[in-house]
Amino acid sequence: MQTRDLTKIAMCVALCCVTAFISFPLPFTPGMVTALTLALGLTAYVLPPKQTFAVILIYILMGAVGLPVFAGGTGLGRLLGPAGGFYFAWLVAFPLLSFFKGDKINFKRYVVANILIAIPITYVGGVISMMLCLDIGLWEALTPAVFPFIPGDVIKACAAAFLGVKLNTKLQRGF
Repeated sequence: MQTRDLTKIAMCVALCCVTAFISFPLPFTPGMVTALTLALGLTAYVLPPKQTFAVILIYILMGAVGLPVFAGGTGLGRLLGPAGGFYFAWLVAFPLLSFFKGDKINFKRYVVANILIAIPITYVGGVISMMLCLDIGLWEALTPAVFPFIPGDVIKACAAAFLGVKLNTKLQRGF
């Protein structure tokens, strides 16, 4: 890897750590509304899939060892709790988003890929962890893990795509 790639990875990890704290709890769900998914989308738009995976893995490992980078808690307890499935789903969702973003900078493609790939995969992970940890059925898990987050996630997908287009355009020109 080149220094430029390592720098972009480090910047994306730092962005994930910071945006996790732009969050607020919803009283009826163990999940948090957070700007982190916006940062993960942006990461997927500016990095290739392997580097996107590395960013998310580094972020998760930092939180797993106890660094205060997760919204709503730290350590393995957060990863193994009802909201833990979201974190693990990101390891699949956002590298796939990076893969399917295409080679051309395209706002519509970015948004559609995020809404059709990353958001549903993230929800599947969250639903599975809530079903397992809370011993509830599918419908009872969908209510706190999916439904309240859909509008915000669509808005964050659009915002990440907008920023991704702007940043990729600048990166191609060399600032």
